[in-house]
Amino acid sequence: MIKCVSGKKVYLTREHAEEALIGAHTRYDYANGQGPVNVYQCEDCGYYHLTSKGTVNDVLARQKQAGKIDRDKEAAAWLNKLKRRHS
Repeated sequence: MIKCVSGKKVYLTREHAEEALIGAHTRYDYANGQGPVNVYQCEDCGYYHLTSKGTVNDVLARQKQAGKIDRDKEAAAWLNKLKRRHS
């Protein structure tokens, strides 16, 4: 497993980091101005991390604008209800 001296989770590519960023917004209800908003390439390890600072990532902004994150949240909530029902 690759580690960074920063202790942050490492993503091998920008695309993987952006997928994780979108996944985080799908799984968690961040308050306005909270949570990760972008990805960056680390000067220490050369890989990518999430950050809560700076401008909102273009991919994340487009997903939010299109309503995809809200739809994915709703789908996940229904799946959780069905799993509990059949347990």
